[in-house]
Amino acid sequence: MLQSVVIMAHVAVALLIIGVVLLQRGKGAEAGTGFGAGASGTVFGSRGSSNFLTRLTAVLATLFFATSLGLAYLAGKQSAPESLLELTLPNEQDTGMVGASGLDVELPVIPSESVD
Repeated sequence: MLQSVVIMAHVAVALLIIGVVLLQRGKGAEAGTGFGAGASGTVFGSRGSSNFLTRLTAVLATLFFATSLGLAYLAGKQSAPESLLELTLPNEQDTGMVGASGLDVELPVIPSESVD
């Protein structure tokens, strides 16, 4: 249950990181500001969104790292799965009975023919 919640949070943070990185401008996008294409009329102000998006990326990267460590910890706590044979046939060697279907049935013994 907890592992499923952490996986869902991990995937959500990963998708948010992708979205935030795609929203950021490249380094070559600021070259146009010297020729009159200033960013004074943008939503985030004249400095642009670089400060906000950079900090948001750092926070999301930290959350992604934390969920990765949490998933590794939860995976390490899981016990190894048991064998299906041990689960379905618990005492076959001791009793000679087959209990796989829930009904205990004695197996018939076939006599061997001896050749003289």
